[in-house]
Amino acid sequence: MPVTAARIGQINLVAIPAPDQDRSIEFYVEKLGFEKRTDVPFGGGYRWVEVYPPNGPTGIALAPPREGGPVAVETGISLTTADADATHAELRAAGVDVDAEVMRMGEPVPPMFWFRDPAGNTLLIVEQP
Repeated sequence: MPVTAARIGQINLVAIPAPDQDRSIEFYVEKLGFEKRTDVPFGGGYRWVEVYPPNGPTGIALAPPREGGPVAVETGISLTTADADATHAELRAAGVDVDAEVMRMGEPVPPMFWFRDPAGNTLLIVEQP
């Protein structure tokens, strides 16, 4: 029997591998402008870290990778911006590993580009004016 919509409310958090959590925190907070909302020890020597964009309820958990698990994954995470060109230029100037150019596929697909965090995880930024 399928789960009903009444049981699932929203996407709360997406976890990505972060082998160097301090470096990832610095990247997401200093370069992307996210805020760190959670940073607590758990499970015998691990740390649970959550960062959130300034607007929006869904966060990213910068989780220690599982033993033998993947790192540098294509996350499938799509972030929004009002101006893809300006955001691309700002991130490039800040030293972020961004695609060489903003992709333009024509209507109805908005301008977008990929970038990589310090662990090599890939995320997408999509223009939504």
